[in-house]
Amino acid sequence: MPQLQPETYTHTTLDAHTPDISPTPTLPDSVSEETERHWYALRVFYNRVQPLIADCKAEGLEFFAPVDVIASLLFLRCTERELGFFMAGHDNGVYLYRMAGSRRPAVIRDREMEVFQFVVTAGREGLTVLGEDKPEYHMGDRVVVTDGPFKGAEGHIRRIKKDRRLVVTIAGVVAVATTYIHPSMLKKI
Repeated sequence: MPQLQPETYTHTTLDAHTPDISPTPTLPDSVSEETERHWYALRVFYNRVQPLIADCKAEGLEFFAPVDVIASLLFLRCTERELGFFMAGHDNGVYLYRMAGSRRPAVIRDREMEVFQFVVTAGREGLTVLGEDKPEYHMGDRVVVTDGPFKGAEGHIRRIKKDRRLVVTIAGVVAVATTYIHPSMLKKI
């Protein structure tokens, strides 16, 4: 797969040896929050995604906008300080996902974002958007896909519309389900 580029719907490299994804967003280390880049999720209202994409490009920010699948989400990869400046200039119709019980922005782990981007870009045709992430999307067998168009993707297997589907989540933000995946292409992790 090609390396991830800071554009919409680009693929990213998946490594089956990368550690598991925690379903809980994490806070950046206070020492490195000024220089470390993390993924953050924004819910965008009033069809403002395209102008925000243009602003991200103009400001040189890395982003992922799954507009063909989930038109109201935009993901930014930046420092917490850059995020603060971006939000200050775009406070109308943009909601930043925050840590539960905190004013701090919720950080999305790189691996979690890689898997989400891969599944959303590889399976747009049969992808089902389940809406906001819920605890039931983290139940069931945790698996990795070993073959086919979703090879390398990780998630939980759930029965949806009488089919076994891989559910991939961004903790606290969104859940999507792939098309049917044959059991022979799944390995428990």
